[in-house]
Amino acid sequence: MPFLRRNGLWTVLALIAKASYNEAFSTLASTSPSTLLTKRSNININPNGSTFLWLPQDEYSGKTFFEQVRWDFFAYPDPTNYVNTTEAWRKRLVYIEADETVIMKADDTTWLDRGVFRDSVRISSKAVYNTGLFILDLNQAPWGCAVWPAFWTVGGNWPWNGEIDIIEGVHDNQHNQVAWHTAPGCNLDTTGNFTGTISSSTGHNHTDCNAFINSNSGCGITEWSRASYGPYFDTQGGGVYAMKWDENSIAIWSFYRAAVPQDIEEGSPNPSNWGYPSATLESSKCNLGQYFVNHSIVFDITFCGDWAGNSYATSGCPGTCEDRLMNPKNFENATWSINSLKVYRKQPLSGRLINSAIPNAINDILTVWMTIPIVLVHYFLGA
Repeated sequence: MPFLRRNGLWTVLALIAKASYNEAFSTLASTSPSTLLTKRSNININPNGSTFLWLPQDEYSGKTFFEQVRWDFFAYPDPTNYVNTTEAWRKRLVYIEADETVIMKADDTTWLDRGVFRDSVRISSKAVYNTGLFILDLNQAPWGCAVWPAFWTVGGNWPWNGEIDIIEGVHDNQHNQVAWHTAPGCNLDTTGNFTGTISSSTGHNHTDCNAFINSNSGCGITEWSRASYGPYFDTQGGGVYAMKWDENSIAIWSFYRAAVPQDIEEGSPNPSNWGYPSATLESSKCNLGQYFVNHSIVFDITFCGDWAGNSYATSGCPGTCEDRLMNPKNFENATWSINSLKVYRKQPLSGRLINSAIPNAINDILTVWMTIPIVLVHYFLGA
């Protein structure tokens, strides 16, 4: 290829880059900070000023959601009769709707004798994670008397590798309860920024995450919104739950449908734009890298058991938990209806930001430099 042609290409690219830098920094100089801050940016900033992006890592959705390479079906009574993959499909406890909505549900057609466990589903991801941004978009989450659903992550050596309960509740409660269960030594920082209320029982706040004490209550925070769990969440058209897990904190947000942030909808999430989380476990009182290791993602629908069974008598639900299991009509709302579960990984960027108005200009510069390789490919292929 002639030297002059190559030289001409680099000249053009240099002029494009220079013009873009000039435009970006001219914008910073001529635009007020308040105006800049109204522009969306997917540049995230750590507490120490270092910058990073949340980039797509895995997506669980549509026809590929239940691929065998992605999930293991837990198939043991617990005291729910969790079924294996074959039985789950045969009994239509899992299926994909025509619009690619993913359904996982409890058996709601079979009458049972007293004392017989009802069929349901529990799945665990084969992929394991050691941080990430997990965004679950739901149309419906399970609820109902005797029902105990959860969306959570857990390490293989419980509780030494930790457990994070992102969605959990019982019966027809209206408030989601977030919890962390660990080995001894991890505690909830009560001075952290979160909107929920620290969970408690018998006058004792649950701030020690130690799974070996307090009947494995762990440390927990109850969300303030009555649209965060149960029937009201469903009637609002569902919504989004998000967990940000990095070296700084493990934080959870929930948004009913009308309040889902635009950056989530656009696939470029920036949790710093979402306001305070509902719940957060800060690194200030817990070594997150030590207590949370190699987590699988889990969905389940459990019946009765330690929480729903032990709380049944005071729940306002009729009869007993064991009797409740007999009638299939009682479980018509025990369904996960999932649009997608997206997992993002944290990608550090070089440099630090000292002014919160700068990310927009950096976005412009990054766009140019990510475009240049594409130009080069087209150029050389066409040579």
